[in-house]
Amino acid sequence: MDRLKVGILFGGPSEEHPVAVKSARQVVRHLDPERYDAVLVGITPDGRWWLVDSPEPGWESRTGDPVVLSPDRSTGGLLVLGAGGVETIRLDAVLPVLHGRFGEDGAIQGLLELAGIPYVGCDIQSSALAMDKSLTYLVAAGAGIRTPSYRVVEAGERPDPASFAYPVFVKPARSGSSFGVSKVAGPGELAGALATARRYDVKVVVEDAVAGTEVGCAVLGAGTEVVLGEVDQIGLSSGFFRIHQEEAPEQGSDNATVTVPAEISGVARQRVRETALATYRALGCRGLARVDLFLLDDDSVVLNEVNTFPGLTSYSRYPRMMEAAGLPLAHVLDRLVAAAVAR
Repeated sequence: MDRLKVGILFGGPSEEHPVAVKSARQVVRHLDPERYDAVLVGITPDGRWWLVDSPEPGWESRTGDPVVLSPDRSTGGLLVLGAGGVETIRLDAVLPVLHGRFGEDGAIQGLLELAGIPYVGCDIQSSALAMDKSLTYLVAAGAGIRTPSYRVVEAGERPDPASFAYPVFVKPARSGSSFGVSKVAGPGELAGALATARRYDVKVVVEDAVAGTEVGCAVLGAGTEVVLGEVDQIGLSSGFFRIHQEEAPEQGSDNATVTVPAEISGVARQRVRETALATYRALGCRGLARVDLFLLDDDSVVLNEVNTFPGLTSYSRYPRMMEAAGLPLAHVLDRLVAAAVAR
């Protein structure tokens, strides 16, 4: 049986570049070399695409030829711009191991759609919806899913600090991994929090703080062929969860512990899973996503956010939840690639 030629795009020009590189390392380590011929494309923080041999540390200094993804559907893959001319590499599928902007917002999905290349994960529409927290809440609320009370603050807008009920969370509308997020205790902190959020997005969401435990659910598949991972639970000693901004996240968080499976009641677990699946379907997700929620004292749940290409690092929540449900990362990747090729 011929191996599938799978392009792995990783890195990217977003603030989540380092996390995406770590995710790519885990993907490469868990892809079966007898089934897949991996073609690695490293995207630098300034947006240059290079053919590389590995995403391991130092890959930026081991780059080969520059490469682009051809939007011409007759190419069906990559154009390698070598010194001896242009070489074509046809791809059976692409794994866009890119987090945050340009990876989860529909941008790379649009390029792959133009190119006519099957790819893993959510499509353009669901990626764009899930990336924008305010749009996520609009769609989810329309499907009967409870969301935080929130207000959108547009570029240049200076809201009256007295118009909010504190505490609130101030977030870039379209960013991930808690970059630019601040918890604001009172009116005097609002202006600084807005400035911090606007470093990542001109559109900002101000949410009422939800008094609940943070939980999450991994989702895999599409339509009726959906698998749910075990629910996880985040325990905080202070502040809020922001694992990817730790000095050494592989060694754990300074203020949080993640428990899989979550130590919650059976009723709560079922509600978390049902809400995660309802959110996934309402947004039109496919492939994979991690749905984060708040679990309240009465076992009701409130949506937090949806990550359409969650971290796959050694310490990431998504692979841990799926493995606890009996699906190690190698099996998850097999399912994702098979589903992409079959579409």
